Amino acid sequence: MPALANLLKNGLWLPCWAMLKLEHLERLQEGKVLLAFSGGVDSTTLFHLLLENSITFDIAHVNYHTRASSDTEARSAEDLAQQHGLHCYTHSCHLNGSNFESKAREERYKFFGYLMNKYGYKYLLTAHQLNDRLEWLMMQFCRGSGLPEMLGIRSIDTRDGITILRPLLEHDRQSIEQYLSEHNIPHHIDESNADERYTRNFFRHHYSAPMMRDYRDAIRRSFRYLEEDNESLIETIDFNSIEEFSYATNPSNLRSLIYGIDKFFKSHGYLLSKHDKEILKQGGQHIIGRRYAVSIDTKYTFIAPYENDVIMDKGFREECRELKIASKLRGYLYGSPKAMRVMRQLKGVQVPLRFD
Repeated sequence: MPALANLLKNGLWLPCWAMLKLEHLERLQEGKVLLAFSGGVDSTTLFHLLLENSITFDIAHVNYHTRASSDTEARSAEDLAQQHGLHCYTHSCHLNGSNFESKAREERYKFFGYLMNKYGYKYLLTAHQLNDRLEWLMMQFCRGSGLPEMLGIRSIDTRDGITILRPLLEHDRQSIEQYLSEHNIPHHIDESNADERYTRNFFRHHYSAPMMRDYRDAIRRSFRYLEEDNESLIETIDFNSIEEFSYATNPSNLRSLIYGIDKFFKSHGYLLSKHDKEILKQGGQHIIGRRYAVSIDTKYTFIAPYENDVIMDKGFREECRELKIASKLRGYLYGSPKAMRVMRQLKGVQVPLRFD
């Protein structure tokens, strides 16, 4: 023990929990931020690290009522916030049917977005960490995804105009658990994490956890390189929206275009299938999910609700033919004068519009 004490005193050795540092610390100090808080290991650790670094923040908790302890966890979040003089926003919802994880993600980000816009928070924080990132990459790899999809959990990301920061993404689960243990910080354990019927749990227990134990530092470095490579390969696409009509200037490569369209649909609660992505690569116009019309022309990509059996007057039909507007967009445009004015400008002037 004396030898260990000397190492600690001289700063030559530190336990992994003692080295937990927040990424993006300068950004976190720019203004009040909102923490997505579940009360589990990761978000509880991030909560206390924000306190340690004197970051101004509040928390938001979503109760899906999926477990017997759900209500207890929601009350604990409120109590913890009150203890530290913070606001705790709670949202209660019951989700039915299949694709629970996708629906839950969409529900909570709608809630977070509402809070961000209403109260003017600078950033949304999520407590994803290095193990989460590895598990996601493995699952996407086994689904035949490309690099952008594999890096779906990024250090800095945007969703529906909201900037998301993930300050724990450099730290592995073991370090985070040890931090809580050494500081005697109470937290909740989600018993469903042990259920290997969930794909993520299967990957966690059989693959990612053993790999992280043996190759943590190398995995961390690899993600840094992959994120840098991805930024050089994928161009950002920004969709502008007028009512339910959206458009974007096409990037210089097809991979960026398909990724941008996929991201647009995810933000609207729809996941493109492999078949959807393959047909979109062909360009032209397509119906997606029987709900959306997508038209990819030389300069722009247009997305609108697909409305069939709309009776249009002869003058409108003729104008659409002259402007070479995709037939599958016309039904919606006929009933939306604002969107049609945008389309006329885009087709006539051939420059993206600005809305100041």
